[in-house]
Amino acid sequence: MKRMLPCPRLVFLASLVLLGAREWASGEDTLVVQWNDVLLESIRESKLGPPMVARAIGIVHTCGFDAWAAYDDVAVGTRLGASLRRPAAERMQPNKQEAFSYGEFRCLLDLFPGQTDYIRSQMANLGYDPDDTSTDTTTPQGIGNVAAGAVTEFRHHDGANQLGDLHPGPYSDYTGYVPVNDPDHINDPNRWQPIQFSDGQGGFVTPGYIGPQWGNVVPFALSSPPQFRPGPPQQWPHGGYVAQAEHVLQLNAQLDDRQKMIAEYWADGPHSELPPGHWTLFAEFVSRRDNHTFDEDVRLFFELGNAVFDAGIAVWECKRFYDSERPITAIRFLKAGKRILATVPFLGKQVINGEDWLPYQPSTFITPPFPEYVSGHSAFSSAGAEILRRFTGSDDFRGSVTLPAGSSRVEPGLTPQNDITLSWATFTEAADEAGMSRRYGGIHFEEGDLLARALGRQVAGVVWDKALSYILGTAP
Repeated sequence: MKRMLPCPRLVFLASLVLLGAREWASGEDTLVVQWNDVLLESIRESKLGPPMVARAIGIVHTCGFDAWAAYDDVAVGTRLGASLRRPAAERMQPNKQEAFSYGEFRCLLDLFPGQTDYIRSQMANLGYDPDDTSTDTTTPQGIGNVAAGAVTEFRHHDGANQLGDLHPGPYSDYTGYVPVNDPDHINDPNRWQPIQFSDGQGGFVTPGYIGPQWGNVVPFALSSPPQFRPGPPQQWPHGGYVAQAEHVLQLNAQLDDRQKMIAEYWADGPHSELPPGHWTLFAEFVSRRDNHTFDEDVRLFFELGNAVFDAGIAVWECKRFYDSERPITAIRFLKAGKRILATVPFLGKQVINGEDWLPYQPSTFITPPFPEYVSGHSAFSSAGAEILRRFTGSDDFRGSVTLPAGSSRVEPGLTPQNDITLSWATFTEAADEAGMSRRYGGIHFEEGDLLARALGRQVAGVVWDKALSYILGTAP
């Protein structure tokens, strides 16, 4: 079997190291990891928002799982159950891997039509025929194609508007959402405000709300999108509203190099694998650390993919339900006409006009274009950490990443002054740092972070149970 071409922008994996681990025995990534790299590169080259990315991860690895299940002794597919099961004599590793590859390949083509040439090249590099569209379910390729077809056909009508048939444009809003505030006026300080920022080419852009319809998407395991929705956020004119804004201001004014780099490392903005994809990179790391087999990784990525998928649905339903303001709106509203202390890129701590306050973010992505409450980063991360903890039977992570001096995207060449190493003894510690990073970056309030961490763990619990029912063949 040929090896996948390396993803050119997969810098993260080169810098993530394992502390005190045994040397990886096999010397080659499992086929699941290789296909996950193709998925992540397709994500980086796309313009999908976080919940769309989480959905893609869930769907791709579900297609692979459903194809693989046909060659397992007990597992059943999510759409076709045990109807594709092949005789025991055919349940050999090459058949499993070929069926899995066709399942993931067909799904990737469906989700990322703009990356067709790249995806096809990776399929061919494995020695499989990208033009084989057989639906003969006595063959591995037929199994993969049919399994993927069943999943993608179902997902074409799950409320995401992937095909643009509910409203023109893939994933576009069909619910008629209109923001209460505009970029220049805060009509209601409790509601989300579109923000204008640099397009990086001398002009300006004002992104619209990404995914206001996402609470309508059919989940994998949740009984309904609002199943774990928390109570309402703090609202003006009550004291909690002011206190949470003051807390963000205090954090911003006291940022040190380490806190800045925590904010930047976890940012996962445009042209990255985004927060849901970040946790599949951690899963790849665990696969190498623990010398996973192909079968183990099929199960792990199926569980993890659907955990971030459902976390995205739960979070975006909550965001739309409350339509809450970001810190930039609250702070500019509360501090207009006042002088405040803030961290200004390249200038350090400065006294500025309150209405000019900015979070510690690149000028081309000042704040995410959707409401604050609750945090997607926190929920994706806690859901991912919980799945990894349950799958490995331990919270032990022992991962780290070193960020070179001057590597900041906000203050390039200046920050950090020296190399900074971020390390996490446990998956939970990594997830908590991901949540905290959004507060350092001025993107989220404390409550939006902490409640999202709890939500993510709850989502992971129901996804774990549902996924296990397919793995053990007990699903109805």
